[in-house]
Amino acid sequence: MNTASTIPPRPARALWRTYLAFLGPMVLSNILQSLSGSVNAVYIGQMLGTDALAAVAGMFPVVFFCIALVIGIGAGASVLIGQAWGAREPHKVKAIAGTALALGGLIGIVAAVLGELFAQRALVALGTAPELLPDAVAYARVLMLSMPLLLVFILYTQLLRGVGDTVTPLLALCLSTAVGLLITPALILGWLGLPQLGVVSAAVAGWVAFSVALAFLWFYLRRRGSPLAPDAELLRDLRLNPRLLRAVLRLGVPTGVQMVTIAMAELAILGLVNGYGADATAAYGAVNQIVNYVQFPALSIAITASILGAQAIGAGRTERLSAIVRTGLLLNLVFTGSLVLLGYLLSHWLLGFFLTTESVLVLAQTLLRVMLWASVVFGLQAVVAAVMRASGTVWVSTGISVASILLVQLPAAHWLSARFGLEGVWMSYPVVFCTMLVLQSSFYLLVWRYRRIERLV
Repeated sequence: MNTASTIPPRPARALWRTYLAFLGPMVLSNILQSLSGSVNAVYIGQMLGTDALAAVAGMFPVVFFCIALVIGIGAGASVLIGQAWGAREPHKVKAIAGTALALGGLIGIVAAVLGELFAQRALVALGTAPELLPDAVAYARVLMLSMPLLLVFILYTQLLRGVGDTVTPLLALCLSTAVGLLITPALILGWLGLPQLGVVSAAVAGWVAFSVALAFLWFYLRRRGSPLAPDAELLRDLRLNPRLLRAVLRLGVPTGVQMVTIAMAELAILGLVNGYGADATAAYGAVNQIVNYVQFPALSIAITASILGAQAIGAGRTERLSAIVRTGLLLNLVFTGSLVLLGYLLSHWLLGFFLTTESVLVLAQTLLRVMLWASVVFGLQAVVAAVMRASGTVWVSTGISVASILLVQLPAAHWLSARFGLEGVWMSYPVVFCTMLVLQSSFYLLVWRYRRIERLV
């Protein structure tokens, strides 16, 4: 899968095998990408206590806000790369990647500067409890300094998937996770004479881990002769090519807008949660950890659908798009549905990894049960939207998502919170995911599938 198009002529009945070839490494990659943060949360919760975990949890929406921008760029660039790779045009692949990486690095630098300057003001505006503020600010400042490395790393893994390489990101994430697992407790406890850094240990460990992972990508991709290896041609293309930048932004900006809207909604949701106190904030962080893992198959299936759709369009095989959608929906029901069931059965045990206070654990378990089932609905709408984006239809699907969040989720969260308390905040997630599914599916069935699909570049 690393050196050839992943859409060679094959019968439709084999499409599920293509999905699974992508999904194995991709799901493992997503798990490892989150595992570092999850294990750090376990270390912090178990070694430093609930207040420290709450301080770290308060940064989740801010980090997501930064990552959202580069995910938008990566989504747009990976569609273009997928189409170019499907058409067997490796030089265009490198040119698109160079423009995307240059833009991603620039965003990372800006994020680091703004994070250093405004971390305290942002956390105060989010309603962070006063007793948590010193630790939260210290953690935020170190974490934001790692944004250039983190964002470029995330972007590189997205671009590699555009050419069908899901194995290299997995290897890089294995390395970064291992480094983080070793360094975080070493800095918390002061092993080998290292300073005891407390809550900022996880942020420092992340900085080191992503530095090592990027160095690995540099040497490994060159050695393997990857189409996205940082060779002389790619380094020469590491600039903002105006024509390609417009194409990347035309696809990436709508996705970025959607991701930023999600981030802003999470900020608003966190503001509501913070109003219920530090225990609620800690429960919020723990629930997010579990939900992230349950949604990994859904996200991976949607990404795979987008990649396969883009490559099919590049290869001139648009007749496969309907089958790609159907297979993605079925796989989401099977895999995400199975994880939802396990999440319900094992919720107390899983949340116990992050929370040591019984009352907070019971609260988190209640909140998890309210919304976990909606992860399946989230995955279904994500598959439909992903294939439409692969064809360049981004503004409509983005408009549906943004409108659903702003006009449905946030009003519902406030109204349900006032009526049902903290549980009402989590009720807004099933409401918005169901709304998105109805609207995305309606547009797909009634409009999109009758359009003529062509290459974008």
